[in-house]
Amino acid sequence: MGLQGYQRPLRLGMVGGGQGAFIGAVHRAAARLSGDFDLVAGCFSSNPERARQSAAAIGIGPDCSYADYKDMARDAAKIGLDAVSVVTPNFLHVPVAQAFAEQGVHVICDKPLAATWEGIDALQATLKRQNVVFVLTHTYSAYPMIRKARRMVAEGTLGRIRSVTVEYLQDWLATSIEDAGNKQAEWRTDPSKGGRGGAVGDIGIHAFHLAEYVSGQHCESLLAMTAPPVGNRVVNDDARMLLRFANGATGSLWCSQVTLGARNALTLRICGDKGALSWAQETPNHLVLADAGGCERLMRRGEQPGEGSLPTGHPEGFYEAFAQLYRDAADLVRSAGSSASLETAQILGLEAGVRGMRFIDATLASAESGNIWV
Repeated sequence: MGLQGYQRPLRLGMVGGGQGAFIGAVHRAAARLSGDFDLVAGCFSSNPERARQSAAAIGIGPDCSYADYKDMARDAAKIGLDAVSVVTPNFLHVPVAQAFAEQGVHVICDKPLAATWEGIDALQATLKRQNVVFVLTHTYSAYPMIRKARRMVAEGTLGRIRSVTVEYLQDWLATSIEDAGNKQAEWRTDPSKGGRGGAVGDIGIHAFHLAEYVSGQHCESLLAMTAPPVGNRVVNDDARMLLRFANGATGSLWCSQVTLGARNALTLRICGDKGALSWAQETPNHLVLADAGGCERLMRRGEQPGEGSLPTGHPEGFYEAFAQLYRDAADLVRSAGSSASLETAQILGLEAGVRGMRFIDATLASAESGNIWV
């Protein structure tokens, strides 16, 4: 859209994320915190009154509030949109992205890419034809110590990678809260809206992306097992799997949204023949390096220049990582995708979304076929 060289705030629209939605509010806060975006329009609900109320609550007037994302996409040039943030339930990600990409509007989309494969090829073609940037928000990949870990692995600090262990555990779905009217639980446990992925598609996809991103290794096959779900759910809420990587390394992944006592327990351990790195999302400013001699070193964010946005000792977390993704997105939009850094190229883009979809499919195929390698 001819934005190279401009440092004005980019004009952002949002689809989804109305009153009561968790991730929409996070995206809005991150966009503001980045300093690169002004939210100027939204389709926060398909219900006109709820859409208007949601828009008014965050300072967007009725002229820029929509109840149909297609109308908003058609008005993109009139509004002057540079980018749109897609924070709807999964089944709407691709059609919404497609509508705005056709208008030349860059897309920032929450993960996973989609609930099904329908429309992905057409979206890919539109992005290429319109020279539109597509950003997928794998939040945890933007934590400073995760990016530091990736650099250390790439520099050979750990030697040859032997194993990758990743867990993402929560407990918020340990009871059937979807039956009690919890909106976030309702759509996530409904395969027509959230997809068949269940916990694998909601949080397992984060764990898988993190394992490949930090280790630098490509997972070639997996063997998965899912536990019987809570209540009458027809999607998984707890899954474990073994992983095989291209270099011969092995791995394991456990994702669960029904593990009592776990709030947002995402942990990662990468082991090589010279050392090992471990990180936990609930203490995100720390990274532990263990060497072959039995010594451990605690590294703190900010010890080296460029590690985060605050001086060392000032903790950074989820919102700051999300804001970094929006800064990365702004860099890509302003350069039309021509100046992606190493980290940005690995984190963002439609390819990362397709990779996640393949992971979901392989997990379900393995579990449903009697726990076989896929």
